[in-house]
Amino acid sequence: MFLIRSGALEGYDRLVAELGENPVRLMARVDLSHAQIRNPNTYISYTRLAELLQITAEACRDPLFGLRLSQLQTSTVLGDLAMTLAQLPTVGDALGNVNRHLYLHARGVHLRELPRDDNLQLELAFDISGSRGLEQLIQMSVGQLANFLTELLDLDAPKFPVLLRQSQPVSGGSLPDPQLLSRVVFGADGDGIRIPSAWLKRKPHRDEEALRRHFQDYMALLEQRYPNNLQDQVRDIVGQILPSGECRIERVAAMLDLHPRVLQKRLQKQGASYVKLLQQTRRELAEQHLRHQSMSVTDLALNLGYADVSVFSRHFKQWTGLSPRSWQQQHG
Repeated sequence: MFLIRSGALEGYDRLVAELGENPVRLMARVDLSHAQIRNPNTYISYTRLAELLQITAEACRDPLFGLRLSQLQTSTVLGDLAMTLAQLPTVGDALGNVNRHLYLHARGVHLRELPRDDNLQLELAFDISGSRGLEQLIQMSVGQLANFLTELLDLDAPKFPVLLRQSQPVSGGSLPDPQLLSRVVFGADGDGIRIPSAWLKRKPHRDEEALRRHFQDYMALLEQRYPNNLQDQVRDIVGQILPSGECRIERVAAMLDLHPRVLQKRLQKQGASYVKLLQQTRRELAEQHLRHQSMSVTDLALNLGYADVSVFSRHFKQWTGLSPRSWQQQHG
């Protein structure tokens, strides 16, 4: 099943209410409850989200509802994905790593980089389908991509074009950002945005205050999810940072506001070690992805923090007695 963080719906309640409809009733039509979107880090069906946006646009008589919703949002709707990519050296590095980290936000969507003369076209491609279509989901997703690049590049007045394959609607409400509609190219050859290739060399903008708030929220979530359980807290953090390749104990300890030696001693008192927890986390994630065939073995190795797929394969055989592909054939 393709899933997406419910944080993608940030602002949905408010916008639907402003347009004179009942968000709870509309969600019930696709078997989603309001409780499911209270925590932005819970996952919901990607297909149901697409259907919800379609029926909402019809109910509100607004063919640009998805685009309107994205303009009420910031890159925080992407959760850990936005924070992770903003810490890379260049904008090019960030975009090059999007697909490696996109599973943190959604499964079933990919970003393609297509050169266009002196520009780079960033297109979204979806693995999902919807009985009512994907127009509103695509609008919202492209708008979120535009928001992310605007913040990543720290642009005060973005002017890069926003591309949509769909035809321009005959009528629609005004957008919260009146300048956006003038940038939207309907009937384009892809769904995404186009930026100058020279921008790839820029250093990503880091909002230190947003990073601080994100860190505090994450620590509070760990305490709530695993009260007084250091081992589970460590495993959770490791699972989040593995794709970056930076899964050293020093980084995990810093996120727990502990000195590495203190963290190691506390784990030892519980009969555990950081190395063992790292191995357990990698094995659990590897078996989960192999069982559901959610990515190739090469991509899986990268997402588990391995620079070389052969090293991952060797470790996996040590854990299970089988190569990743043989294990998948037996358990997939």
